[in-house]
Amino acid sequence: MTTVKMRNIGPKSAAWLRQVGLRSLDDLTAVGTVEAFMRVKRAGFKPGLNLLYAIEGALLDCHWQEIPDERRQELILAADAATAKLPPPRNRPAAGPVTTTTHMTESDGGEAGGFDQLFDSHDGESGD
Repeated sequence: MTTVKMRNIGPKSAAWLRQVGLRSLDDLTAVGTVEAFMRVKRAGFKPGLNLLYAIEGALLDCHWQEIPDERRQELILAADAATAKLPPPRNRPAAGPVTTTTHMTESDGGEAGGFDQLFDSHDGESGD
């Protein structure tokens, strides 16, 4: 199923909207501007305010720059309020480098990588 061409909605925005199940003007009308924007945001995309204005313009059948400043402020406040209700991100710090520590005993001396071999091969002196 393809997305119907909507005013103000470019290819990237259309792809985001498709990903969240919004494929037509009717779909957008059913959920509204802020909910459509929040679905994109909750899906993990990082939409800017231009998407918010573009969706509103698509619903009003006008260019997104024609949306009055008062309405833009209402949209921003509603989007901010909805964003505040989102659960905190699950970002965790990256894991540090993995190191392996091997503990050897003197009884390992005859095997490759054994205790004695470890010191013999790394002592840095020529004791011949």
